[in-house]
Amino acid sequence: MDVIGAGYGRTGTLSLKSALEQLGFGPCHHMTEVMRSGQVRAWRAKTRGEPVPWETLLGGYRSAVDWPSAAYWHEIADHYKEAKVVLSVRDPRSWVKSMRTTILAQQGRLNTPSGRALYSLSSLLGTRFAAFSDMSSFMPEMREFLRLDDDGLVARFERHTAEVVEAVPADRLLVYEVKQGWEPLCTFLEVPVPDGPFPRVNDSAEFTSQARRRMLRMLLTR
Repeated sequence: MDVIGAGYGRTGTLSLKSALEQLGFGPCHHMTEVMRSGQVRAWRAKTRGEPVPWETLLGGYRSAVDWPSAAYWHEIADHYKEAKVVLSVRDPRSWVKSMRTTILAQQGRLNTPSGRALYSLSSLLGTRFAAFSDMSSFMPEMREFLRLDDDGLVARFERHTAEVVEAVPADRLLVYEVKQGWEPLCTFLEVPVPDGPFPRVNDSAEFTSQARRRMLRMLLTR
């Protein structure tokens, strides 16, 4: 593990994943990896507090960004002591707006009658949807987010940023906005700047359409 992402989801983490892989730090772990692979049950166990080794969850990856790993950034940074830490950030108010229309909306749908019916069907069939629902519901910060209003979410985002900055030595940490592009990221990781443009992917509309397809796939996949 060379690069650990400490930033919350919806801070450009899928763009950062793509960038890290272009720079040679792939494969990069991300929530999309959990949704399309067989990892979801192991991560569910982790979010429930079971002692799952990091090599089981992140073995074979050279970097990790986004949830669920970002919820455990401190543990992962302590485990992989030589890895650098990238804290992806954005304007807190815009982050809240994005969260409301994507991840928190998705969590809300899981708690509707139709969401609970799909959960029961998935549990009966032994498919991944129910395991994913459990994993995301038990993820430490998600339960807190669902209880907070917008001001509370802004404060939580800012507190998280301060916690990471305080805990990680400055020479090991990059506080980074993806709109800054290649230069600060490449300087920090000591690699050349690529010729092509920095990847820009997964806006709110794209997240919603992709999430529906992935949820359907998990409903049908063991």
